Amino acid sequence: MIIGRSLLIPPLAALLFGLSAPILADSIKRIVHPDGTVEFTNVKGAEQPRASTGNDTVYRYKDENGVVAYSSIQPAVAEFDVIRFHCYACDPASTVDWRKTPLFTKPFRSEIQTAAQDYGVDPALVRAVIHAESAFNDKAISPVGAQGLMQLMPGTAREVGVANAMIAAENIRGGVSYLSKMLDRFGGDIRLATAAYNAGPGAVGRYGGVPPYAETRAYVERVGILHERYAAR
Repeated sequence: MIIGRSLLIPPLAALLFGLSAPILADSIKRIVHPDGTVEFTNVKGAEQPRASTGNDTVYRYKDENGVVAYSSIQPAVAEFDVIRFHCYACDPASTVDWRKTPLFTKPFRSEIQTAAQDYGVDPALVRAVIHAESAFNDKAISPVGAQGLMQLMPGTAREVGVANAMIAAENIRGGVSYLSKMLDRFGGDIRLATAAYNAGPGAVGRYGGVPPYAETRAYVERVGILHERYAAR
């Protein structure tokens, strides 16, 4: 997650993000890039950052002056990236053995098969994304408001026509629809499509590949492992 303008200092970032400075310092590493932008990323082994508001979403966007900015409030611009810490497979320090963890081969079989067929997406990939996002918990709600099996954010749910993201069939159909769009956008490249599902297509386009966010890189790798395993089953 990222917050504030490119010149934002850690104490002010903590204030805007609803964090105390010690929590921010202990949990997030501050990286200043050559272009002057600032990135905050989890330090391996640290606790997930805790926000007093319960909202851990951070948005990256360009303001009216074309300056890259970061905010914990969704910006009123058309193009922005969402960087999320809260998904089952996103924690870089996870101790799960992704090559051995039990698979979910039976739950929601018909819903996954139908949506995958309708949108031309490999059902094994759909199952891998669901596993990575929510571990097949259809009641999952993240601290940032992502909902259901495929952890749809409210804005994304509206974009793909999902009225109730807590209904499993709707959630799967919406998530597969969005995943299909990402696959089309990135020429069928599964790594880029899943990176876009996690961090937003703008970030993938800007970096010309998987963004250098520890959470996104962990997510993409683990989805890849799960995809291979589900495809083999």
